Amino acid sequence: MHDGREALAAVPKFNPECVLLDIGMPGLNGYEVAQRIREAAPASSISLIAVTGWGQQSDKARARAPGFDHHFTKPVQADRLSELLRDPTL
Repeated sequence: MHDGREALAAVPKFNPECVLLDIGMPGLNGYEVAQRIREAAPASSISLIAVTGWGQQSDKARARAPGFDHHFTKPVQADRLSELLRDPTL
């Protein structure tokens, strides 16, 4: 996907278990997409993962507010992401 609107439109089509969202997407940013996903399906089991260059504690807290389950700071460590995808309860 190239922007937030495309990402949001893809969710009901693909019914994913996990969605990685860049916070700085054009159109709708990652926070807005996460919030809309949660509003559309509040009991959804979709795991939302924020991917961003911002990694302070305040950035992580800001990502939790719209419904992100996890927060990765770029560059994403592939082994950490792989571990999370195998066990989303981490």
